[in-house]
Amino acid sequence: EEEASEIVLTRAKKRRLEFDDAALELFVLLTGGDTRQIDNELEKIDTFLWKDRTVPVELVRELVPLSRAGVIFELSNALSARNLELALTLVRRLLEQGESAVGILLAAIVPTIRNLLLAKDLMEQHGIRRPHSPFQFIAAMNRLPAKATEHLPRKKDGSINAYGLAIAAQHANQFDSSKLIEAMRASLDANAKLVTTQLDHELILTEVVVKLLRDKE
Repeated sequence: EEEASEIVLTRAKKRRLEFDDAALELFVLLTGGDTRQIDNELEKIDTFLWKDRTVPVELVRELVPLSRAGVIFELSNALSARNLELALTLVRRLLEQGESAVGILLAAIVPTIRNLLLAKDLMEQHGIRRPHSPFQFIAAMNRLPAKATEHLPRKKDGSINAYGLAIAAQHANQFDSSKLIEAMRASLDANAKLVTTQLDHELILTEVVVKLLRDKE
């Protein structure tokens, strides 16, 4: 993600376009580092903005095609931002697009809860402040001793999957660890229900999302 972000920023700079953090994150995910698509979508945004040079996330959401990966990314963001209405809307959209409920649970909901838990723990254990941008948190993680990060999820090349953790770190202060643990247990229970029962899949996922995002008691 970091390399793709640099590609986007370099090409956007040539057009004097300025992305805010949320817009950049979404644009990178939707274009996936494909330079041809990056150029096509930047040209589209450039034309739409005319004289304005600031690219908000709403414009990216409106102009750049929303793939399955994009909807999953948006769902993860909605969960992290505690936006219950949007999260439930995106769950329904994925189901309507033919995505399996187990796929939604394991590709979006469980990783988001896991990243929130891990990011919150890192911040509390090592005194890391809430970051203003993902790369600020990644830099802080890179300064930690190897033992402090050996339990973190890894990518195929063995490096830490830092970007997802960094996004979670921006929102972790909005969640209690006990609630996150409850939500993770609810996710495991939901997975069993999806596999072994005939209960309505949207209802099962809704219960997990509500448990995660309901107001603190």
